[in-house]
Amino acid sequence: MAIEVLTIEVGSTITKVIGFARLPGGGFSAIARGFAPTSLADVGIGVDQALADLKQPWDQAEIFINSSAAGGLRMTVHGLTASMTARAAKEAALGAGAIVKLVTVGPLDNYQLDDIKRISPNLILLAGGVDHGERHTVLENAHKLADMRLNIPVLYAGNIDLQRPVVEIFGAGRVEIAENIFPEVDVLNIEPLRRLIHEAFNRHIIHAPGMERLGQITKHPVLPTPGAVLLGAELFAKVAGDCMVFDVGGATTDVHSVTQGDPKWYSSQVQPEPLAKRTVEGDLGVFVNAANLAKLALPNQPLPALEHLAAVPKTKEQIELTRWLCCQAVEIAAKRHAGTVSQIYTPTGRRTIVKGKDLTAVSFIIATGGALTQVPGAVDCIRRVCTGAKDSLLPEPGTTVLVDEQYIFSALGTLAQFYPDDVAKSFNNFQRH
Repeated sequence: MAIEVLTIEVGSTITKVIGFARLPGGGFSAIARGFAPTSLADVGIGVDQALADLKQPWDQAEIFINSSAAGGLRMTVHGLTASMTARAAKEAALGAGAIVKLVTVGPLDNYQLDDIKRISPNLILLAGGVDHGERHTVLENAHKLADMRLNIPVLYAGNIDLQRPVVEIFGAGRVEIAENIFPEVDVLNIEPLRRLIHEAFNRHIIHAPGMERLGQITKHPVLPTPGAVLLGAELFAKVAGDCMVFDVGGATTDVHSVTQGDPKWYSSQVQPEPLAKRTVEGDLGVFVNAANLAKLALPNQPLPALEHLAAVPKTKEQIELTRWLCCQAVEIAAKRHAGTVSQIYTPTGRRTIVKGKDLTAVSFIIATGGALTQVPGAVDCIRRVCTGAKDSLLPEPGTTVLVDEQYIFSALGTLAQFYPDDVAKSFNNFQRH
């Protein structure tokens, strides 16, 4: 079979290419893979090496690219209130695949302005105010950011009344406008901003060394890898049912969910949640952050010996340690992603309060990433967090677990925008547990 579609994933450490053939009845079959270390001095070097590792001709293939190299897409987010616009802006940025390095609430102070300079983000997101609502703080923040004269693109997704004033403050061409992410109280409008962030990422990533040449070999936008995974999760949920995706890596653990939750909890929710949510746990990794993960899992207890730690575990001791770390990462990340249930007492009696994402209606959990798919027994880690509604609103016992043994979920997410029907059929290849 010939390679008809080729995906290139430029990671922070590894570059992965996958050659797909189109199946007669629809769907994709991964028929060739190539891997190479990512060269941040010129990402094209790693891509060339990975393509050579394919050992199959690909010159007639349609090419798609996703990337988390060059540090990914670093953003700072600046909103009006913690529970509304700042949270909504952060949800949109994370859902688009960005790395949110700073979130501020209310008027920016000098320390926060210094933090922005130090972080040197690729994008600055300014939001705040429901439509036709508060104006002063947002305009004050716009002036402070503009006065810094940073050569950094600014996105504005706040009060509709301030779109023209914000453009005038920054100057034409220095700010891009999206619809308000919080147009009304308890109404989230994340999707327009996500699309704008993807477009900004495509422009930014081209400036990474070697990416300009890669951009010339594809006619499609370059997607941030986490954004591609969330697109895959959204399509999976559309065709199969509510889902979660766990991606446990060496440095981070990403969790994606696509679910509205169980209607029985709707009346108890105190904050709106997006249909598609992503959380990034930068302190939960099974290699780079292994020591930190162990401390979080066993506070004030003796820690396991980490001398058997390996990026690619092979020996029995290495595999057992990685599996244990993987289980801890899944458990901690799941509880951070899930909503919580608590009771408060009011003048009218006791009331149940739900904060965060209700995962009890999830029908499928997809395991992807090297640790969950390649380490024997790691899928049992996911079973441990399927406890249903207790203090946390986690998936129910018996939830179906699917394992992406071919490690192609991010590639399928990259293809989802253009070949949704074929990608949907390709999900059937995941191993059911």
